[in-house]
Amino acid sequence: MQTQHTEVFVSGGGIAGMITALAFAEAGFSVVCVDPATPVTDRAAKGADMRSTAFLQPSRALLEEIGLWARLEAHAAPLQVMRIIDAGGETPTPRVESEFDATDISEQPFGWNFPNWLLRREALAALEAHPQITPRFGVGVQDVLTRSEAVRLRLSDGSTVSTKLLIAADGRNSPVRRALRIDVQTIRYGQKALAFTVSHPIPHNNISTEIHRSGGPFTLVPLPDRDGLPASAIVWMERGEEALRLRDLDKAAFEKELNARSCGILGPLELTSPRDIWPIISQYARSLTGERTALIAEAAHVIPPIGAQGLNMSLADLRALRDQAVAHRGALGSREMLDAYARGRLADIRLRITGIDALNRASMAGARPLRDLRALGLNAIHGVKPLRKSLMQIGLGAKG
Repeated sequence: MQTQHTEVFVSGGGIAGMITALAFAEAGFSVVCVDPATPVTDRAAKGADMRSTAFLQPSRALLEEIGLWARLEAHAAPLQVMRIIDAGGETPTPRVESEFDATDISEQPFGWNFPNWLLRREALAALEAHPQITPRFGVGVQDVLTRSEAVRLRLSDGSTVSTKLLIAADGRNSPVRRALRIDVQTIRYGQKALAFTVSHPIPHNNISTEIHRSGGPFTLVPLPDRDGLPASAIVWMERGEEALRLRDLDKAAFEKELNARSCGILGPLELTSPRDIWPIISQYARSLTGERTALIAEAAHVIPPIGAQGLNMSLADLRALRDQAVAHRGALGSREMLDAYARGRLADIRLRITGIDALNRASMAGARPLRDLRALGLNAIHGVKPLRKSLMQIGLGAKG
């Protein structure tokens, strides 16, 4: 079987991997993108990803550059206000409420939210239509052989591909990272997250709400109306055993717990999707690069789903790597190019992992004194306008 040659090889066909393939193709590189699984692009199909993703302002700019935003814009739910509620008193009712309005720092919303299954649908359509991209789903990386001049990959169907630049966008258990023997540092919290969608009678008014009590944050993120009713995506983080108990409740019992945890801020919530569940960790690779290889997205770093940082960090990786590839077009995949990529990303990745870790631990607090301390801290942050604005800018990936 003849070896296929490409300038860029993307291992991983999730949302980050498909966007990576599009970005490099739009920059003029030939791209092969593989994934052992075929994207599920129908909300009603088995295995559909019921989570949602908020693209913050810098990520929207990237999506516009590569032509994907035009496919997504009609489906966007703007996030104009970030509301944080502390409900850590004796009963699950709001006792401290703070709102962070995007108008304090920008004429645009903080971000735009989309269901993940829809993002996969639109990214796949763009991938399949692009003349510079060869998508190969149902095929994974079997072996990686790096050399100074190229990387040779053997795929699960027996075929081989040679590339100048290998990009690992293949998740927290990245096969490429393992093949290159790059170690990771992992922090386990004993938490799991439930993800699902709901409808509710009270409009969300483009407000994303994070409710803190114990076990982790409970986050309601706006979605476009569905069947004439306001809709939201929810990520509910809890300690592992409690999350499993909640997942296994019948619909009526689950909705009773759900409405107690939501503090009734949008009225009675009705479950409108299956419940996904996954473990919460923080993790980072000890190196972002190997020979002719760059790690991005969850192959490089994993954080708890707080503050819409996860995929937006991944797209910051992508933007930095794409820019270095363009700057080193004649030396694609060289050590000089990869070192410049790592230098540009390491500090920001470590800062965000540390910050989200601290926020998650504060949100998990169950002891009354710690819950009271969290409420005082939230009040203090919201009450100091320069600090509030700086934190909003940092959250967007801008310099404060």
